Amino acid sequence: MKFKILDKQTPFKRFFKIDVYKFQHELFAGGWSEPFTREIFERGNAVAILLHDPINDTVLLVEQFRAGAINDEQGPWMQEIVAGIVEEGETKEDVARREAFEEAGCEVNELAFIMDFYPSAGGSTELISLYYGAIDLSTLDTGIHGLASENEDIRTSIVSRNEALTQLREGKIKASLAIIALQWLALNK
Repeated sequence: MKFKILDKQTPFKRFFKIDVYKFQHELFAGGWSEPFTREIFERGNAVAILLHDPINDTVLLVEQFRAGAINDEQGPWMQEIVAGIVEEGETKEDVARREAFEEAGCEVNELAFIMDFYPSAGGSTELISLYYGAIDLSTLDTGIHGLASENEDIRTSIVSRNEALTQLREGKIKASLAIIALQWLALNK
């Protein structure tokens, strides 16, 4: 199937950017759609890493303020996994290791690729690359991490897999990266 970009404008560009596209695409029934307009949130690609201790069956979760959840009844502090945006010249594996150190104070040697996915393809170009990092969490100091230059205030915690999955079932974990990673863990490890 084919599509056409009839027009593209960028009315907003700061930390993030929004492009406005005018499209047409082929229809499943044949022919072409009428031209239509969509605003696309250009977020860039990101990497997330599930840090899991396979010996003790624990996971590392990070908690931080998320502006997009400002109206959530539980508040805008979300339980997540380590993640960050890919910067120019970095490999996805570099990002996973950098973010694990910045957000959780740990070094990850071996990474296993899980999958790429679009968390919201209806309105964003963001592609997430999800990784698994087996790590000894028993000696890791939990606490406050993150880069002040990025306004990060990240609290880490280590919980059992069962506790993480209970939080997931109870709706306490609402961040898509953590949901997908924990469901993957439940199915695969």
